[in-house]
Amino acid sequence: MEQEFREDLHLTGVKKLGLMGGTFDPVHQGHLAAAEAVRCCFGLEKVVFVPSGCPPHKIDHGITSKENRYLMTELATLSNPYFAVSRVELEREGYSYAIDTVRYFQRLLSPAGRLYFITGADAILDIVSWHAAQELLDCCVFIAATRPGFRQEIIRERLKAQLTPEKLEKIVAVEVPAMDISSTDIRRRLSEGRTIKYLLPETVEEFIYKNHLYGAAGDRR
Repeated sequence: MEQEFREDLHLTGVKKLGLMGGTFDPVHQGHLAAAEAVRCCFGLEKVVFVPSGCPPHKIDHGITSKENRYLMTELATLSNPYFAVSRVELEREGYSYAIDTVRYFQRLLSPAGRLYFITGADAILDIVSWHAAQELLDCCVFIAATRPGFRQEIIRERLKAQLTPEKLEKIVAVEVPAMDISSTDIRRRLSEGRTIKYLLPETVEEFIYKNHLYGAAGDRR
């Protein structure tokens, strides 16, 4: 059970922690660039990637095994000493809800610690539909990683009727050029035998081909 699960992510003394949630199917350069941009912009001491276990919004979509997604995320983040990967959602039974993950990390941090939840702009636009959304916005600052050309005012315009001004202030947008990369496009490219080089770390590319994920051939194109 989640209450019994503990892991050593070296968070002792960390006061500003970023959480990067997602299925990471597969993890790519856009995820890494977003995490690093937010880390630098907000002075985060650590960013923890949290691969989803059983995401409720994808119950009708086949996703790659949680162990393969975890290993790919580990490979992608190894070279950055400010990044770590958590297994908390993979070990939890049932659906993966962000509020449970946030509560877990609140227990790991000191009372003075602050959480910053990093996600995409599309997810932020639907945040009021998230489980316990109002509590989530009390617990942490949400950072929306946006694609170039995304009009950031859309977030406020879409949510102002559903959130108080205080909660709207806890949603901040950061433009990340590499967010044009998508896991969906990478999976499509692989199924069509097209190149994915430079869209994700080379270690992740090698893992995908070695394990024949997403219909990839045994050798890299």
